[in-house]
Amino acid sequence: LGHTNFDLEWVSVYTFQCCRIPRFVEGRVVFAGDSAHQVSPFGARGANSGVQDAENLAWKLALVLAGEAPESLIETYHTERSAAADENIGHSTRSTDFISPRSPFERSLRNAVLDLAREQPFARRMVNSGRLSVATVYDSPLSTPDTDAFAGSAHLGAPLPDCPMRTAKGEDTHLLNAIGDGFTVLYVRDGGRPNSVEGASLCVVGDDVLDSQGLFQRRMDATPGSTYVVRPDQHLAARFRSFDADRVAAAIARASGRAGAPH
Repeated sequence: LGHTNFDLEWVSVYTFQCCRIPRFVEGRVVFAGDSAHQVSPFGARGANSGVQDAENLAWKLALVLAGEAPESLIETYHTERSAAADENIGHSTRSTDFISPRSPFERSLRNAVLDLAREQPFARRMVNSGRLSVATVYDSPLSTPDTDAFAGSAHLGAPLPDCPMRTAKGEDTHLLNAIGDGFTVLYVRDGGRPNSVEGASLCVVGDDVLDSQGLFQRRMDATPGSTYVVRPDQHLAARFRSFDADRVAAAIARASGRAGAPH
């Protein structure tokens, strides 16, 4: 306010809309990206959510086309990604209402927050200039509900958090580099290692990769024997405090739409 040492070269009115279609799957037609949802640009939610749509859909289509999952698996694309769109629309709308208030009350609140933020650290967290997109935690029928208690920052249905690791040869790597293209079972070594897991690749923490900084342990609340089933899109589908081949196989079947999910 009060500055005059500039020229306005171009001025325009920018409008946006936040919306989505009722269903992301209609018969044999699947909608993704801008054809399924639109959000304001604040927070980079449009492109990010479009990529996440593709990541969610691709492995499900691959399983169905290969005859390894029922066609009803595609319905979970709508279940998961429509919920993600609603979450993105909510965040984007709140950002836009802060940046461009629609009422005198919203403007007064925004201005009060900005004034307070100059002096009060707590108010700085209230400044909503377009918080960046984060991947959605799926409350999904494909997830196997926890039967054991887990803490940490990784939630069931959330993307697997990456962390620095070391290979068995002592080379620097990251956890996500050890994740296969399909289902992956992460097992924290507890004496030995399980046999290979049908329908998934196996990665043993403490053998194939080493938790050199302890970040995997803290983020996953990992203890010896802890077992994690990771979907092809790297979302956490199941977790157990010990390895049980039958429970792991059932979790993979459920995440593939073959059991425990509506058909």
